Amino acid sequence: MPDVDNRGGQGACPRCSRNLRYLGSATEVEPFWNRIGAFFRYPFHTDPLMVIAICTLVPLALSANLIGLVVSLLLAMALLKYTYAVINHTAEGHMAPPPVTTAFSGEGFSIVFLQLLVFIGMGALVTGAAMLGGPLLAMLALALVVLTLPASIMVLAMERSALAAINPLHLVGLIARIGWPYFLLYGYLVLLTLASGAAQDFALTHFSPWLAGTLAGFLNSTFTLILFHMLGYLLFQYQEELGFASDLQDEEGPQETSQRDPSQRLDADIDMDLKDGHYDRVQGALISALKKDPDNRQRLEQLFRLLTARNDNRELYRHHIALLGWLADTHNGAGVADLLARLEPISPSLKLDDPELAERCARCLYHQGEYRKALALLQDFHKRFPDSHSLAPAYVLAAQILANGLDQWEKAAAFLGFVKKRCPNHPLHSQVDDYLQQVARREPLKGPRATFTISD
Repeated sequence: MPDVDNRGGQGACPRCSRNLRYLGSATEVEPFWNRIGAFFRYPFHTDPLMVIAICTLVPLALSANLIGLVVSLLLAMALLKYTYAVINHTAEGHMAPPPVTTAFSGEGFSIVFLQLLVFIGMGALVTGAAMLGGPLLAMLALALVVLTLPASIMVLAMERSALAAINPLHLVGLIARIGWPYFLLYGYLVLLTLASGAAQDFALTHFSPWLAGTLAGFLNSTFTLILFHMLGYLLFQYQEELGFASDLQDEEGPQETSQRDPSQRLDADIDMDLKDGHYDRVQGALISALKKDPDNRQRLEQLFRLLTARNDNRELYRHHIALLGWLADTHNGAGVADLLARLEPISPSLKLDDPELAERCARCLYHQGEYRKALALLQDFHKRFPDSHSLAPAYVLAAQILANGLDQWEKAAAFLGFVKKRCPNHPLHSQVDDYLQQVARREPLKGPRATFTISD
């Protein structure tokens, strides 16, 4: 559907005009396991780096008092708010991070309190399991909570509801719709968490407390952004299964309808009509397109292939001038020979009225080895086009065909003599003597040998 409104997610079927369901990038998005490198580069864009720097370094510079505690808590909330913005931003198709102002604007902090409620609910679930069934049931409940935590984060980011984020039916439903890739992502997240913990432990062990705290905070924030970006991308990748549609937003936007290439719509219609067997409709569309753009090589090729496949020789005859011109332009000697063979029953004595086209087609046939067909196109060339600039190259070509292809040296010499006598002002005239010498020696007629002599 090359001409629908991608930005508005609207489009109508070109056959029945019914509204289509928009799929966004669901059918062409790259799987997340092919983008691991991009995930790790994500936090090192300018905006997330600024958020990480502010939320990590500022608390370390504050005094250990009530004001420092409040500011540190607010910055932690801003970082958590930014990570949820990363999920939504990525799920909408933005592969570039959200701006730094997203973390510190006055809106959206409710997600922090919702996340706190989710953690309280999960803790209550594990505690209740311990009270009812002892340590074994508590361990099972904890394992379930850990397994569904990524799904809970995604549900909370999409629905902004703490109840939905701890509802087992919602979580299991999300995991079921995504399928096995959820568990693959879960494995990546586990490795990511272990790597983050190991890096922070190394920093705390080998560096001074102030530097270790800075590095640990930076690493924790960085790995958190990577994790949340991966969760958002999983939503984006499985948008169709999850019931929404998004497009890649950071690339060049879709063109406005007035700027779209109408040939894309024609290509799509041709493709559908061919598959449906509506060949007359395809033929009519191609002929109409060629009336507007007679030199369009793509449409000429499509028309030629369609008409030859249908054995519609009469329609080929109607368009043979344009088709022969296209075949000559593409140096398709086999196509020229095939088309002329198809036209022979309809017009046994077919003559081309365009001298340049006749010479070009004859040259294609010569290189294809169709010597007699090439000569037929050049027959009586001097009578039909006595003043044509193509006369000299046409008769030099005829001499090459006779000498190189048919071994008729005397006739080749006659054609060359005609060019020498009748075309004294043509650039080829200076080469005729070389050709005649080659004829005399019964050598294949080629152009004059290159010389690298520099005249004084």
